[in-house]
Amino acid sequence: MRPLKTSVVQAVHQNQMKPSKVVIHQTSPLYPSASPYHPSAVYPEYGFDTSELSAHNAAYDAVREVLHSLDLDNENFGTAAWNPLRSFVRPGDHVMVKPNMISPGHPLTGSWEHVITHPSVVRALVDYVLIALGETTGTVTIADGPQYDSDFELIVARTGLRALEAFYAAHGRHVRVLDLRPLWWPTLGGLPTKRLKLSGDPRGYVEVQLAETSEFSTYKGSGRFYGADYNMAETRRFHDGAHHHAYVLSRSALDADVFINVSKLKTHKKTGVTLSVKNMVGLCGNRNCLPHHTCGTPSGGGDEMPDGLAAGLESRCVQFCKSALARRGGVAGPMWRGAFGLGRWVFGETSEVVRSGNWYGNDTAWRMALDVYKAYLGFDGAGHKRRSPVRYLALVDGLIGGQGDGPLSPDPVPAGVIIAGADSVAVDTVAATLMGYDFRKLPIVSNGWSSRGGSATEGKPSDLTIASNVTAWQGTVENLARSGGFGFIPHFGWQGHVEL
Repeated sequence: MRPLKTSVVQAVHQNQMKPSKVVIHQTSPLYPSASPYHPSAVYPEYGFDTSELSAHNAAYDAVREVLHSLDLDNENFGTAAWNPLRSFVRPGDHVMVKPNMISPGHPLTGSWEHVITHPSVVRALVDYVLIALGETTGTVTIADGPQYDSDFELIVARTGLRALEAFYAAHGRHVRVLDLRPLWWPTLGGLPTKRLKLSGDPRGYVEVQLAETSEFSTYKGSGRFYGADYNMAETRRFHDGAHHHAYVLSRSALDADVFINVSKLKTHKKTGVTLSVKNMVGLCGNRNCLPHHTCGTPSGGGDEMPDGLAAGLESRCVQFCKSALARRGGVAGPMWRGAFGLGRWVFGETSEVVRSGNWYGNDTAWRMALDVYKAYLGFDGAGHKRRSPVRYLALVDGLIGGQGDGPLSPDPVPAGVIIAGADSVAVDTVAATLMGYDFRKLPIVSNGWSSRGGSATEGKPSDLTIASNVTAWQGTVENLARSGGFGFIPHFGWQGHVEL
């Protein structure tokens, strides 16, 4: 198989956006409270009833400003003719907008504004997509595949996405909210109690094989991969010689003419950060194709946890229990919940002890995430190499970010920023630096610049140019690093290893 060509850069050229330019706009760290999240000002280009306005919507204002700062249709800015996505979205297109909708919120507090992408950011982007589509049969899909144990309907109800969907329908616009997962596992005590089939992607799923362009083709670990389920044998089959590092992706996403990636500014226990590259993982229809860590400790070819006598014993016990659960269909009853509870009592709580690849030594998860990003850019809905690149935009919602125990249980950081660009590796480099991290110490970011197959990005970090309404953030990544960033606290398994 020939190496993948750089799809991002080709798409950027078509969209009149420079791949080396990233925009940061800082504003008030507040979201509007009521769906459908109308803007708080009457803009000349706004296409809906101007009598329906929010009292405060910093998100809408910030999205508008980053599109302007990306030099999109600047000659018409400030007039009713302004159409910033004119060269990006064409009449009749299918546009997919992919927020981070990993869960309904923080498992202890229930708050969600710092855990998932806020729909007010999505509302602003979709409005500009609809301007570009015009009065056509073009469609917009707001889609994600949350964790298998997350209640999708609770997510969309809590965030007001259903109300947003209804608002567009009432105005005759084709916008739908879609759960890309084929399965949902309600849980109790952190273990599945049942496995429910969902309708999933109406267009189905496509298996994409990366072969030698996979980041795993140079992997030196044992290959005892653990995915999102208890069935390690299935994960291994996706990454053995016959499958050539295969990923099962949403066909609706692969078939989209335009893809807008709207991630969250947040930490992650397995990859350090979860930004726009990591956000692509939600497109996978079979989560067991995604290696999350390699079982065992480094001395045995694993990256599950650091070396140690107790660690080795714990790893073997966990593998035994999870293999047994896989044989009984992956559903746990009271006995199994008790067994796992006993294990946490013996070996420590996950919030206090490094396990499951939740540390800086994880050499698996970043490869998986970068692979999914490359697979999406490189292949179409038929599973063939793209003849023409998908039109792509990355935007990070950081009005309220998340630090510490991400991605599910972070603490809020009122950063008040929106970050955007046409290249996810470039955007993530800037976002990680703004968080206060050295991107060179984050494999999911640093390896994007030298990924196998050349499909993730091109150029080098020193080529980046940052535009911002904050003077101290303008210019180069090095200049941004000198500002110190926000000082996000990393997950405890990464503390002391990624900070500037």
